[in-house]
Amino acid sequence: MYFIDVQGTLISDVDKSPICGAVEFIDKLNKENIPYMVVTNNTKKDSFDFYEFLKNSGFDFGFDKYLDPLMLLDSKVNKNAVAAYGAQEFLNTLKNMGYTLDYKNPKTVLVAIKEDFSADEYAQMIDFLLLGAKLIGMHETSIYAKNNKRYPGVGAVLKLLEFATSVDYDVVGKPSLAFYAEALKRLQTQYADAKYENITMISDDVKGDLGGAKELGMKTIFVTSGKYKTAKEIVPFLDKKLKPDEIFANMQEILDKEL
Repeated sequence: MYFIDVQGTLISDVDKSPICGAVEFIDKLNKENIPYMVVTNNTKKDSFDFYEFLKNSGFDFGFDKYLDPLMLLDSKVNKNAVAAYGAQEFLNTLKNMGYTLDYKNPKTVLVAIKEDFSADEYAQMIDFLLLGAKLIGMHETSIYAKNNKRYPGVGAVLKLLEFATSVDYDVVGKPSLAFYAEALKRLQTQYADAKYENITMISDDVKGDLGGAKELGMKTIFVTSGKYKTAKEIVPFLDKKLKPDEIFANMQEILDKEL
């Protein structure tokens, strides 16, 4: 059974089209009744809207097999007085969900992905944190890939802010324990005895997604169809305990071997 990442794994970071073998991999799981969850760190679109985008892109699975951080946000963040940082689509989504954005006296600093954080935004976040606001990341990705460039991911920004302020942070999406626990709970509606050690996590984020999965006892597969061009860019520098179990170029290679 599987947990399957989306960006860089099922769809391209460049044009959001399905990556080679991705649609076919999901079809094969469906045909053979293999339990799985599509687990994404989507924060820009409403959850159901992004699910519908995936469906319209050719991926055939029900919403009960989909999970993103926005679906767990209420359990982590009070809707009042949030200083949110990220792409404009993310800010719009928060407003549509009923969150009140406050950049004067926030209770929470909420960080999502953005390729062009400014020095003034970092300064504002630091001030809010030193005044007592909580620090929460929508996820903890290591790298953000866009327009053939690679930027610091939310995890890297959280580490920067933690170092600058000594304020601990919490994470809503992958690879947080709460997110994976919710994914496991939903997987158990497909197979009641599902446990982490029975699950293989597939992702292009070997340091974020797969590191957290590995710590929980999951098998991990790293695909180089997203953030990293080759495994040599990152795998040799990982702690031995966090190295992926297998490495493939894309979902087609996994399909050819695994199934």
